[in-house]
Amino acid sequence: MTVIDINTPKTRDQWKVSMNPDDIYRNPMSIAWSFKYLMSGDKVEDLYKRAKQNQWDADELLPWDTPVDPSKPLINDRSDIYHQMPFFKKLSKAQQETFTAHSTAQLLSQFLHGEQGALMTAACVTHSVPDATAKLYAATQTMDEARHVEVYARYCDKIALVYPMSLWLKALIDATLKSDRYEKVMIGMNMIVEGLALGAFNNMYRTTQCDLLKKITFNVMRDESRHVSFGHAYLGPVIAKLPEDEIEDLAEFAFQAVNILAHGGTAGTLASRVDPGFMQVLENSNIDPDDFFKGLEEAEAAGITQELPPGQIHSLKDLMLPALARVGLLTPTARKKYVEAGIPVDTDPRVLEAMEGGRPIAA
Repeated sequence: MTVIDINTPKTRDQWKVSMNPDDIYRNPMSIAWSFKYLMSGDKVEDLYKRAKQNQWDADELLPWDTPVDPSKPLINDRSDIYHQMPFFKKLSKAQQETFTAHSTAQLLSQFLHGEQGALMTAACVTHSVPDATAKLYAATQTMDEARHVEVYARYCDKIALVYPMSLWLKALIDATLKSDRYEKVMIGMNMIVEGLALGAFNNMYRTTQCDLLKKITFNVMRDESRHVSFGHAYLGPVIAKLPEDEIEDLAEFAFQAVNILAHGGTAGTLASRVDPGFMQVLENSNIDPDDFFKGLEEAEAAGITQELPPGQIHSLKDLMLPALARVGLLTPTARKKYVEAGIPVDTDPRVLEAMEGGRPIAA
């Protein structure tokens, strides 16, 4: 068994022989049979019908013969937060172009790894959820996630570079996979990880200059909108019937998962100092990490990186927290923990509800 140094970006062929034994663990979930085969007649059944109707074949639908030049920006510079940093503007043109190419590859790699995590969690829900209609829907989501792994793997082949999974993203998905009940898996995946993905895909769709990536993202986003809806449609009534102590347990799990995301650090934040993949992006771009993060601090102090560019949405604020609120997981006890952790609680559902329609939107 070959273990490849995670600090170095790989071509996909190199990753095929990489296996870390620490990534194999036992899942404590139960397996639930259901012998009531009648359909539920509710929104979950509607989602199942939509899922059947909206299945798509990546071979037939996507123009894989589209040339992709990884040396050219895949994302519009005007929408890239880094190009607003005074420090970044001082870099050489070659450094800027190299960083843009590698940071985009690092982001796309997270899409790929995250979709594998979603594949495993959807399969977990399929065998553990006790409701017959929910099982059928979760099976369609499993197929969706398999297709998403396929398309992002094929796209990463075109740019010939795969970065390792970010530590915070793996911690978030591992916490979900290691949980002890299907409700937690659905909270971790359908509300938090899928909320993160749906926002990221929407923003990628609006900023990418690559026609193939735009088509991939649009079709993946349609699937993801159903996945987020499933979390609400099924879990809302389930949680409403639980005793208070179990609701608080689920709310605590949701808070811990959100806290990993909020403070773990996405690429380009100060917390990404500890992320080996992003640090490798800087090394490959010949950018001194100390200078980069000092420049990031200066930009944040000037208010440059506080807000997303116009038209983009914030996954945590616009999607995740409103999703948790509408199923009753922002209890008074939980709200206090979010405030203490410095995580603003916004429960306005308008962006979430619009995104569940399956099309990209502007915030």
